[in-house]
Amino acid sequence: MTSSILAAFIYGLFTLLGGIMGYVKSRSKISLISGCFSGMLLLSGALAALKGNAWGLTLAMVVTALLIVVFLVRWLKTRKVMPAGLMVGLGGIALAVMIFGG
Repeated sequence: MTSSILAAFIYGLFTLLGGIMGYVKSRSKISLISGCFSGMLLLSGALAALKGNAWGLTLAMVVTALLIVVFLVRWLKTRKVMPAGLMVGLGGIALAVMIFGG
C-alpha cells in the first residue's frame, strides 16, 4: 500500500466518521448524508487504487479537493476550527500526500 492510498483511506475514514459525529452531536441529516457519501467515495477510490485501478486515486484526489473548497468556505464563514478548519487541514495534508506521495 502506497502512502497516497493510505492518505485517501485515512481521510475517507475521518470524513465518514465526521458525518456520523455531526449527526450524533447536532442531529444534522445533511452532515450524515454528505459525510457518509463523500467518505464512501474516498474509501472506494482508495480500494480501487489498491486493486491497481488508476482512476481510484484520481477519484480520491477530486473528492478531497472538493471537500477542501467546501470546508474552506465554511471555515471562512464561521471562523470555527471544528470541524471546518480541521477538515481543511487534514484534507490539505491528504491531498499533498496523494499528489506527491507516490
